[in-house]
Amino acid sequence: MSAIRLAELRDGPLSVDEVLSAVQDPAAGGIALFTGVVRDHDHGRAVVRLSYSAHPSAGAELRRVAEKVAAGFGALAVAAVHRTGELAVGELAVVVAVSCAHRGEAFDACRALIDELKATVPIWKHQEFGDGESEWVNSA
Repeated sequence: MSAIRLAELRDGPLSVDEVLSAVQDPAAGGIALFTGVVRDHDHGRAVVRLSYSAHPSAGAELRRVAEKVAAGFGALAVAAVHRTGELAVGELAVVVAVSCAHRGEAFDACRALIDELKATVPIWKHQEFGDGESEWVNSA
């Protein structure tokens, strides 16, 4: 069975329970989970909403990142979902989780997963600010 249990882009609400359930494994001594949430500010400016757009290759790239992390950290299971479309403040934008034999490995793998996802998966964020201005950010 592949260590990659879930690696998807979604245009609807994300579920922490689904991601956590995907990485359950009887050999796991540690599970680390990270959620990225839309916050109400960025760089000292009020954010009123944002949207995520993804390149057609983003799903395959997300899977590649998950496979790299699984292999590099000896992960038992890896799951990652990223939202696309319009999101409001407080909504989940990304949920990732990793299970490993030990907690330290799980923490390290989870951090590597979210950092690599943000650095390499072609997902773009468009932020709308309270003053009516907006900006595109080339990160997830």
